[in-house]
Amino acid sequence: MAEDSSKPAYAREIDENLKRVFQEKLDEDIPDRFADLLSKLKAQSGTKRAEDSK
Repeated sequence: MAEDSSKPAYAREIDENLKRVFQEKLDEDIPDRFADLLSKLKAQSGTKRAEDSK
């Protein structure tokens, strides 16, 4: 991504910091409780699909 030289230095620094923080959040693992919930939902979805196909 090209750097926008028309922005003041402080604005570019804010942009860089925001991008860094958001990227760190994206890189985090999801908490175990959410992974467990997703597993349960997938299992329910699979059970429902099996019932619907009968």
